Amino acid sequence: MSSTDAFPPTTAVGCACGHGRRSRRPSAPSNMATPAATPTAVYVAAVPLRAPKGPAQAVMSAAYSLRVWELQHFMVLLRPDPARPQALVYDFLPRDPEDALAALAVLTRREIPGVVRRRTLRRVPATRCWLVGRCGGDAVGAADVFSARWPTGLVVGEHDCRDYTNGLVEALTGEERVLETLRSGATGGAAPPWRRLLIHVTI
Repeated sequence: MSSTDAFPPTTAVGCACGHGRRSRRPSAPSNMATPAATPTAVYVAAVPLRAPKGPAQAVMSAAYSLRVWELQHFMVLLRPDPARPQALVYDFLPRDPEDALAALAVLTRREIPGVVRRRTLRRVPATRCWLVGRCGGDAVGAADVFSARWPTGLVVGEHDCRDYTNGLVEALTGEERVLETLRSGATGGAAPPWRRLLIHVTI
């Protein structure tokens, strides 16, 4: 895993209908981008939640092994070049996930500082990783814009990695509430059929 980029925090944005209501989800990018020569593959991956070292971390690791859906950290992966194994990873998590206060916030549903990261993986994971669609436009540019607009006040169960993953996948592929769809098909170990496999994003 190589360099990590954090996007600057932003404030909540108005709703799409122009009423100015505060919203947790940033608006979709708006300007037309030049279509990429090859559609970018969009994946969702799950990894164990990070927690303070000791019993808390052991519980999170066990929950991941037992496939407890609510106790997994979800991320979006982009693979722009099918000839190369590398993938860009986007995720949203507490600024310090191993802080004891972050663990307490999980129980109390208090807002804590979060951060959106962009990292590079040497390859797409072989397990707990699902291809959920393809993006025919500038997927990386659109993901960067989406991430820069994402409000970074994290509330577990209300505005966390799952909301970020659902929102980014929708912006890139048009697929709504992708994690709910994945969860409904998880018993078979494979991703369900997707209604949209390719769209052109705009930034």
